[in-house]
Parts: sequence; structure tokens; C-alpha cells
Amino acid sequence: MHILCALLLAFLVLGHSSSALNKLWEEWKIKHSKVYDNQTEIVFRRAVWEKNKLLVLRHNQEASAGKHSFTMGVNHLADMTADEINEKMNGLKLEEAVQFGNSTFRQVSGLSVPQSVDWRKYGMVSPVQNQGLCGSCWAFSSLGALEGQMKKQTGALVPLSPQNLVDCSTNDGNLGCRGGYISKSYSYIIRNGGVDSESFYPYEHQNGKCRYSVKGKAGYCANFHILPQGDEKTLQAVVGSVGPVAVAVNAMLPSFHLYRGGLYNVPNCNPRFINHAVLVVGYGTDGGQDFWLVKNSWGTAWGEEGFIRIARNKGNLCGIASFAVYPTL
Repeated sequence: MHILCALLLAFLVLGHSSSALNKLWEEWKIKHSKVYDNQTEIVFRRAVWEKNKLLVLRHNQEASAGKHSFTMGVNHLADMTADEINEKMNGLKLEEAVQFGNSTFRQVSGLSVPQSVDWRKYGMVSPVQNQGLCGSCWAFSSLGALEGQMKKQTGALVPLSPQNLVDCSTNDGNLGCRGGYISKSYSYIIRNGGVDSESFYPYEHQNGKCRYSVKGKAGYCANFHILPQGDEKTLQAVVGSVGPVAVAVNAMLPSFHLYRGGLYNVPNCNPRFINHAVLVVGYGTDGGQDFWLVKNSWGTAWGEEGFIRIARNKGNLCGIASFAVYPTL
């Protein structure tokens, strides 16, 4: 494997359009069902893919030498530039901190906080979905937290409809595929009296006409609570006792876009620049290093079957605790 990597690295560095590289390109396109409109786009996408492949190979060689705690992979996003991914897929809109302060947080007291938790083991986390080229991460994140609370209340895990939020919550300030707010997802559900199930109102990867129906209603909430900004200890207490929590993270870096597995610990992942909504479904410690277990909405071909482990207690790395919200029924 390392010999193959070294050879590919040589091909890429020298700029050779080798048959080995051509073969890998064709296999990658088939694997991820890639079809391009014209020759100009093919040439551009191939160039981006080669650049990202080189980035991945270099990183993984350094990781095998002990320089990194995670690996990267040539996933389905490898033909896109970092700017494109950030523009099209990272659609979290920043909340007005002044509007909320910390006053909405309801203290979770008298509850013991477990050393580790993985809510997937308790059937509180629905299957990973792929938002596609639509900036709807805010909808997946907010509904993921609500799904967990509905499971606790009813005993049934029912995936809820991000498309319902994409199409219907514009009056609450969300912008569909052009982005939205975690808090305004809950504002819509409270105002509307509920949200439909995914099976009743399937995801379409694009904006559509609002088709909410009470017949498909599978979730509801009465309120939502915003945690103190940047406080990982409080986030741990809430995740450990309440369930999955919707959070915002800095997902701007290519290392995040092409993350494959391991502990994501990138010192330059600035907590001040948050642009993507995800779901904290647990936390733990591996090899002495604390981590957050996070569910993304970029499909199972990304990361660890759609999940990422982000370093915990590292000064709010990637802004994991900068804006955390959970709903109450």
C-alpha cells in the first residue's frame, strides 16, 4: 500500500498523466456516479481531483509517520474545491448572539455525567443522510436533536423531514438550500405545531414548494435551549444526560472535507469561524485523547460511515461548543 502511495505521489508530483492515474480517476467516477456536462468541466474536475488526491496522499504519509491523528480520503467531494464545498454545502447562518445570550439555557442539575456516551447504541440516532449540493445542514442538525428527544418520549426513532424545513421555514428566516439557522428550525416547528416524517416528505436536494401536512406529522417541540458559548463542560453534561445536541462547527478546511477516520485534531481549526451545522451524538476518550462523536450530513462515503471524531477539551476546537442547541418537547 505504501509503495503504491509513493508511486502515485511521484506520478502526481511529476505531472505525468499515467495510465495508473487514469485508471484511478475512472474507477473513482464510477464509484461516486460522477457525470460531467462537457470536456471543459471534465478537465477542470480532473485537475481538482488530482490536487486533492496529492493532498490526501501527503497527509496520509505524514499520518503513518505519526504526525497526524487522523487520515484523509479521496471521497465523493474530491472533485470540488474547498471554496465550492464551503459555498454550496456549509449553509449554516450565524445566529445573533445578542438575541439569545445564555438566558435560554435550562440548567441540567442533579444528573451524573457519564465518562462516555454513544447515543447510537440507544437507538436515538437516525441513519446518516446526504444533503447533496444544498446548504441544508441546519435542517439535518436541528432535526437530529429532535429525533433523539422524540425517541425518548415515544420509544420510536422516526427520521424527520429536512425537506419540510427547507421548503416551509422561509417565513421564519431560513433560506432553504441557501442556508439557515438551527434556532429558526425550532421556531418554525413550534409555530407550525409539528414537522413531517422523512418517509412522508422525502428529501429532494433542492428547494421546493411547501407541502407540510398534519397527516405526516412525526415530530414536535415546545421550546429550545441554547448552551453557554464555548463551554465544552456544559455541552458534555447536556449530551450525556439529555441526548444528541445540534451544534455549529468550522468545516472550512480541506482536511475536514476529505476526512476519512481517526481523531480530527487540527490546531488551526479556528473556533471563531463556524459555517456548518452537525449533530453531537456522544463523546469519549480514545488512547488518552478526549473526543466528540459527531454525525454529519454528507453521506456514509464521508468520514467514519458519515461520522467524525473531533478532539474534545482542546480549547473549543473547530467551535464545537460555540453554538449548541437542544429542543424540549
